[in-house]
Amino acid sequence: MRNPLPNPAGADARDSAGHALISDAEAPGSAGPAAASLAELVGYRTVSSRGQDAVEAAEFEAFIAALRRLYPAVHAALDLERVNGHALLYRWPGTAPAAGERASVLMAHYDVVPAGEPGEWTHAPFSGHNDGTFLWGRGTLDDKGQLVAILEAAESLVLAGYAPAHDLYFSFGNNEETAGSSAQAAADLLAGRGVKPWLVLDEGGAVAGGAFPGVSRPAAVVGVAEKGILDVELLTRDPGGHASTPPRMGATARLARAITRIERSPFPQSLPEVTAEMLRRFGPHTPPPLRAVFANVALLRAPLTWLFGRLGNETNAMTRTTVAITTLEGSAGANVLAATAKANANIRIAVGETVEGTMAHLRKIIRDPKVELRVVEGNGPSPVSPSSGAQWDLLADCIGQVFPEAIITPYIMMGGTDSRRFTGICGAVYRFAPFFMDVAARGSIHAVDEKIALDTLGQGVRFYETLIRGL
Repeated sequence: MRNPLPNPAGADARDSAGHALISDAEAPGSAGPAAASLAELVGYRTVSSRGQDAVEAAEFEAFIAALRRLYPAVHAALDLERVNGHALLYRWPGTAPAAGERASVLMAHYDVVPAGEPGEWTHAPFSGHNDGTFLWGRGTLDDKGQLVAILEAAESLVLAGYAPAHDLYFSFGNNEETAGSSAQAAADLLAGRGVKPWLVLDEGGAVAGGAFPGVSRPAAVVGVAEKGILDVELLTRDPGGHASTPPRMGATARLARAITRIERSPFPQSLPEVTAEMLRRFGPHTPPPLRAVFANVALLRAPLTWLFGRLGNETNAMTRTTVAITTLEGSAGANVLAATAKANANIRIAVGETVEGTMAHLRKIIRDPKVELRVVEGNGPSPVSPSSGAQWDLLADCIGQVFPEAIITPYIMMGGTDSRRFTGICGAVYRFAPFFMDVAARGSIHAVDEKIALDTLGQGVRFYETLIRGL
């Protein structure tokens, strides 16, 4: 929605860029010009890669140039600087005295993961195809849709004559998908200028349908923390040789045994306080048997923890550190014994645990000193932001205005975001995408046929308009 105020010129009025100024009389979920902008921006192949030579820099430059054209009012009113090459940091100056003392940061990233085989998609992954109900393409949900919602809201408010009382920053990352350094560079830049944000909001949870057994209403899950992310290389060695005379427990067999032991020995379970609070908030909206259980989480913590581990993959991941073997490497030839065999373990460390403790437990599970373990990269869990207080209340109020049917609850994110880089300068870091996502939508992120519903794209714009005014 370009204009949240009544539009005396009528619904057909246009701004200087030719976008329609949408009045409050229109449907609150209308995507308006956001859909056209997102469709174009999806077309830029801003695929991030750990190897800089594989990054198509021209696509990133074209994306940045398109933002200036699509959002002229924003680029006239806000200061913009490039960070670490292609990351963007906007500053919307506040009007109040000492406006920088209660600055806030809204975040998104515009890099995307590879799309895979285009032929597997219903509509080409970089087409931005709009079928009247959904807008299709890589990045629509993760995370160009959120970036567009922020800028659409800001463009509308600037055109309406609005200016924030306090400084407001937009931090848009270019290498979130590869856990790159741009977000840290942006946080360091702000820290060097003495900026300690009052609130940071990034992607993360969403308004989820069918997210939890027994809860029929959608849940607006706001991430207050992230699990740690750790990549560990498992390496085994052997003299190698001809495959016709295989040794017992060669490199590949030893690696396979280690992987099997990891699979059979999951990390211990626990129920973090954030998850317990989520259950308490779900309780009044569940059938009577569950309602009684969730109302007594403190008394039933042990059986609930056990149950969570068996309800499904998502609930299981809420209760423990998880390990996924993601890559394997052995011999280069079909008739050659492997001199070395490697695997990558992608580990999501539970809140309250550490990298050091996780590595020690992994060694204990494998029980083989000949399996070498090397930390490739990673970090521990983020600090936990409060699920009460002024910042939380503001977010909850804005969510409630746009998604009145949603149960608002804190939760711990299983994945990682750029926002973890800001926890050193802000104690109120939250992760929430203001979009409704059912099970299919959540499953399309990083997968084939990623798409966003047009009505919820409009809701996202409305959310950011409401939040920016609240700030």
